[in-house]
Amino acid sequence: MKKSELYKLMGINLDLAVEAHNILRGEAQREIPGVKMEETSLPTGSVKTITILNEQGEQVMGRPKGSYITLETTSLRNNNKLEHKEIGETLAQKLKEILPLNDESTILVIGLGNWNATPDALGPKVINLSMATRHLFQYAPEELRQGLRPVAVLAPGVLGITGIETAEIIKGTVDHVKPDIVICIDALAAGGVERINGSIQVSTTGISPGSGIGNKRMGINEETMGVPVIAIGVPTVVPAGIIAHQAMESVFQHLQSTPGLQDLYMRLKPIAVNEIISQILEPFGGQLMVTPKEIDEHISTTAKVIAMGLAIALHPGMPPDEVEHYIH
Repeated sequence: MKKSELYKLMGINLDLAVEAHNILRGEAQREIPGVKMEETSLPTGSVKTITILNEQGEQVMGRPKGSYITLETTSLRNNNKLEHKEIGETLAQKLKEILPLNDESTILVIGLGNWNATPDALGPKVINLSMATRHLFQYAPEELRQGLRPVAVLAPGVLGITGIETAEIIKGTVDHVKPDIVICIDALAAGGVERINGSIQVSTTGISPGSGIGNKRMGINEETMGVPVIAIGVPTVVPAGIIAHQAMESVFQHLQSTPGLQDLYMRLKPIAVNEIISQILEPFGGQLMVTPKEIDEHISTTAKVIAMGLAIALHPGMPPDEVEHYIH
């Protein structure tokens, strides 16, 4: 049974490009046409870059052309400030490689998500920790601006709180502030529990709020905003349907030596598996997201790492060894 078919039936979109690439490449048993993957090792993990090169790659991967850089590291879940600092510096380096900035560039940083729901509060928490400096270029002496760029930050909330489409709020802000680039931070849905707070994805293609939980909304990208949009995302939840599927798969793999059961799971039709899982999740409308009990601590740690990475990447005079002093 192909996972890609089952996930499509379940209405699950994988937010992480590296997960979609792993599944599709594994099913095809060859490289995906129009897609390039590069990997480098880090002391705390690895960096995988998925580049969708053309329309053929777009069609197969189900996402727009561009680069999807994933920092894979379980150190985000550890209480090790030195490792967190290294991850923040690596994130900053990857951002510098893709951000089209000069010394006068104005940056608008957007923290997407619901500050009242911890698994969805990553974006607002990053904003709370980030330095806003745009006002210094209007009201402060020049000596206070040395080594800085004008940065504005905003946590616009969610449609259920404001009654306004998030993309509309951002578009209005973009039209008024006129930034050279927008950076969005958001919580993502993963395709496996091992990914929760274990990856940071940076993409050059913007973001579609709520797409990972089946809630498709107006995109926040260069086409809708009129300026380049960089997205930073971290998986904080996993659809319960994926966990149920993985549990079923593991059971059959455990029993594969039993005569008659060896190929049974692979012969199950995806639609049958989907129906079984949907019946279990029926009390929740077929949609249930799972997050670990330690999510509060994970979100706080990861928000600080991302805020550090942004500070180093956006401000040329920011000393990496002193960046923690500038995080609120």
